[in-house]
Amino acid sequence: MKTVDESDAGILCFISNLPGFRGILKQRYCDFIVNEVDTDRKVVHLTSLDVPPEEAAVEHNETKASDQLNRSYASEIESFRSLAGDSDAQCLETLINQVTSGKNEDSIPPIVLSANSDKSHRTAIHNFFKDNFKFLVTDTVDGPDASSKCIRVRLNSGGNNNSMGRNSKKRKERGDNPFDSRGSENWPEQLGKFLRFHLYKENKDTQEALGLISKMLGILPRSFGFAGTKDKRSVSTQRVTVFKQRASKLAALNKRLIGIRLGDFCYVKEGLLLGQLLGNRFTITLRGVVVDSEDVIKASANSLGRNGFINYFGLQRFGSGSVPTHLVGATLLRGEWKSAVKMILDPREGERNEISKAREYYNETDDIDGTLRKLPRHLVAERAILQCLKKCPGNYLQALKAIPRTLRMMYVHSYQSFLWNHAASARVQKHGTEHVVVGDLVFCKGDDTEKELGCVNPEFEYESSNDADDSSHLDEVPETDHPDGRHNLVKTVTAEDINSGKYTIDDVVLPLPGSRVIYPMNDVAEVYHHLAEKDGINLTESLHNVKEFSITSMTGNYRRVFQKPMDFEWELLTYIDGNKPLAETDLDKIAKAKLANIVKEEEAVCGNKKKDPSDCMKQSESLSKDIKLSTENNEAACAKEVKQPHVESVCGADSQGKQMALKLGLTLPSSCYATMAIRELLKTSTSVAFHKTLN
Repeated sequence: MKTVDESDAGILCFISNLPGFRGILKQRYCDFIVNEVDTDRKVVHLTSLDVPPEEAAVEHNETKASDQLNRSYASEIESFRSLAGDSDAQCLETLINQVTSGKNEDSIPPIVLSANSDKSHRTAIHNFFKDNFKFLVTDTVDGPDASSKCIRVRLNSGGNNNSMGRNSKKRKERGDNPFDSRGSENWPEQLGKFLRFHLYKENKDTQEALGLISKMLGILPRSFGFAGTKDKRSVSTQRVTVFKQRASKLAALNKRLIGIRLGDFCYVKEGLLLGQLLGNRFTITLRGVVVDSEDVIKASANSLGRNGFINYFGLQRFGSGSVPTHLVGATLLRGEWKSAVKMILDPREGERNEISKAREYYNETDDIDGTLRKLPRHLVAERAILQCLKKCPGNYLQALKAIPRTLRMMYVHSYQSFLWNHAASARVQKHGTEHVVVGDLVFCKGDDTEKELGCVNPEFEYESSNDADDSSHLDEVPETDHPDGRHNLVKTVTAEDINSGKYTIDDVVLPLPGSRVIYPMNDVAEVYHHLAEKDGINLTESLHNVKEFSITSMTGNYRRVFQKPMDFEWELLTYIDGNKPLAETDLDKIAKAKLANIVKEEEAVCGNKKKDPSDCMKQSESLSKDIKLSTENNEAACAKEVKQPHVESVCGADSQGKQMALKLGLTLPSSCYATMAIRELLKTSTSVAFHKTLN
């Protein structure tokens, strides 16, 4: 089976008949810059790496509290001796001596007090520590026998990295909370419970970046909240929240993180949830542009801004490997659990050697343990299936349910997108792109429907990696529970509506199949049912009783057929060095502003103190080099990624000849794919394989 191409995914038509031109999409990841647009319509940028002032005030107060470490605790230890005995008092004294000596807190082990089966006595000890040792925390762990418990005492590290016993009450109570709340009991009242920050990342997907940060902080990945995933092959900035973590601790990670920066910290009362965004601002550079005349580019760009593009789900929706996700989705909708598992696990074309060998090994041996040792950890779906089959051999449905919900639902949502794309192409082929026709579905007017639906059931654009099918890197749509009557937000166009001119082509929508949507009252509806029947699926009746893999248990939604870019702008550039970025990232802007401030300060110092100007210039140049390291590293990584020391001009000139690039700026709702806007412009495929050939 080959990698899915645009025709397979139903991506068949264009709005304009203008000629296209040649341009390379994402020749390097820094040619694709994504900035989230929040619910207040503000574009999210990384502007500062500093800790917020409210935290500085809290840290000042905590410094005062920490002064208690610089005094003797002899009287408290003696009081504790009378409460707990000589042995435990001696252990406590040793611990306090380590703390007050200034020893690195990471190297100070906790102490475990003597086994104690008297709960009231243990409570008295807990309270003693709360009253007398603010810099220590206690919890209860299992004792040497079933009837006893022990109290563990450790340094309070400010609510971070506090581990708890495997069977502790806090761990049991945490259950399925949406965030990791361990060690957060002493959180300052004046700070919001969530730290919001801007995550800037280069050539990394959102989950990968947050997984790395959570590991560094020693917390669970579910502690983070975000509105949507961003493309991996890009430079992106988005908002993230984390539960009860200090900005100073995250800011300190910037020195260790590669290709990631954290900043613009502030404390808020609520964490972010999926879908809490309006869209994304894209800055896209198409390199190696070849065109007969610049007038062609001008006409195409003006058409895109004026008429928009067909709002297809992009190829990344269907996976980058040789087993398209919508085919797995169709298999799940038919209830063929074993076949679905086989499709996910079987060897496939185009994968890295280590993945291919792991798949082939399992196919030949059925050795789950051996396969898990060989299979990379980023293959989340495959590993989850195998681990479940190890516990429950032959239970393929349970194995599929072991895949994280957001990931396993991606397969079914991909099939919905497959049907929608084909229906959109049929709508264009049968009825054109200029007029509403009888039977079309449109958003109702006058009830803020469009505004409401703009935030319903968001589809987050995500570019999978260039590796073969990495199922953890695929687009996912959270299912949205629609209230009864959601379909009343759309209506079927009548002849009277057309005569009144009330609706335009921009109002036309098509449904994503589900139980609470209606279909167009014209020949476009037949496309849905015909394609589904070919795949052995009935859109009105479920073939099995597993709700999450049933199309009739999904509510469905509506999606605009045609989309116009907002705040659209473009410019033509020329360049010689193919390894130099042609658009500024947020990190570039921070470095430039910091350098300007340093130069300004140095000039002021030199002027006031009448120092030798050459000394000031040398110092400024040194600082400039330090600041520019981040952007130079970015350029180097970008160049290395392309694996070309020079990019030859596609016009036929040598590597030092001038080349043309087209830089675009556009804002799209969260449900739209920027790659589909580029496709309308270039009139070429957006597949990674095609654009690799242009290199």
